[in-house]
Amino acid sequence: MSVLKVSPKQEFVLETEKIASDKSISHRCAIFSLLSDKPSYIRNFLNAEDTLCTLNISKSLGAKVERTDDTITITPPKVLKEPASILDCGNSGTAIRLLMGFLSSLDGFFVLHGDKYLASRPMKRVANPLREIGAIIDGRDNGELSPISVRGSKLEPFNYDSPIASAQVKSALILAGLRGKGVSTLNEPTLSRDHTEKMLRGMGVDIVSNGTKVTLTPTQKPLKPLDITVPNDPSSGFFFAVAAAIIPNSKVILKNMLLNPTRIEAYKVLQRMGAKVEFVEKENIYDSVGDIIVEYASLTAVTVEDNIAWLIDELPALSIAFGCAKGKSLVKNAKELRVKESDRISSVVENLRKCALHVEEFEDGYEVTGGEFKSATVDSFGDHRVAMSFAIAGLKAPVHVTDTECIQTSFPNFIDLLSQIGNVN
Repeated sequence: MSVLKVSPKQEFVLETEKIASDKSISHRCAIFSLLSDKPSYIRNFLNAEDTLCTLNISKSLGAKVERTDDTITITPPKVLKEPASILDCGNSGTAIRLLMGFLSSLDGFFVLHGDKYLASRPMKRVANPLREIGAIIDGRDNGELSPISVRGSKLEPFNYDSPIASAQVKSALILAGLRGKGVSTLNEPTLSRDHTEKMLRGMGVDIVSNGTKVTLTPTQKPLKPLDITVPNDPSSGFFFAVAAAIIPNSKVILKNMLLNPTRIEAYKVLQRMGAKVEFVEKENIYDSVGDIIVEYASLTAVTVEDNIAWLIDELPALSIAFGCAKGKSLVKNAKELRVKESDRISSVVENLRKCALHVEEFEDGYEVTGGEFKSATVDSFGDHRVAMSFAIAGLKAPVHVTDTECIQTSFPNFIDLLSQIGNVN
């Protein structure tokens, strides 16, 4: 079990383009490339454990994957093949859930599994709506837990009202509906992240978004290949945004970041708390890309209850900012946090209390009273977001974070960057 020790250094100015490439888009590139009959060219693909697992799954399904400098070329086979072994999704809920939808209409038998943390995450939220349209899916606890088996079949169109706002559920159903027998619609309670819709639309899919409703017309034709430079991940960059916001006289300039509105909500919350935040768009091809600049300011408490689906990965890091703010910050309507890589509500609450902050826990959130961080040893609970968030807390008071191997799943050079602004060993 690795232990990361972080202690305060000094004020800093950090300008970097070395933030991890976007994880969500990298996963989708590896999967969506299989929908074409021509090679896709992907630059700046995230070379982290989870996304490399998804890339290896594409190879297991018959794709040829080549690397040249910073470009990955994925050439799909004429017919995707049935693999001889289990498809390893690592720690990634995105991979396993999107693949459940993608594989459900293919000819063959497939088994999806991952690490011990992924094996405890709920899958019926995807399995059940897929079963309703004819997918043949099974797994432990009647399909709730992996290993998950998928036997491809002919699928009916759907008209699905999702009880939760989840990009993973939405994407799985869209991928299943691509080869369905008719027009499908999906509606969410609030809009979740929309990378799947934007990328597939760019590949030639007739997919219409109207608020929280998505309408999909299936196609039997191969899609246009991808030719994309994956932007840097705003969720990964947010750890350093929080660092700048809580350390006096500090500033961070994050280069080549994805600026999709569903991905920068956490920066908007920091802005509401008083931090100086600026977005500078540089291009807009597949999506908006540019720089994010964050500077220190005295923070005040905030209530977070809207657009939770846009904050699900950043709330652990936001909680560090809450702990440094004046007043009581409240998170509501965030029950979905309990079924991520860890139960992020209990993980954050337990670790903040270890750092001597006053925290109240609720079923759908928590309340943090701002105060002074104290030195502590905290647990990552196998959750990369929790591990990196409390490493940032170490910039306020010495923190030891245990079980930090999980950082490799999304941000392999996180510790190298953190070493530039804090004492790390």
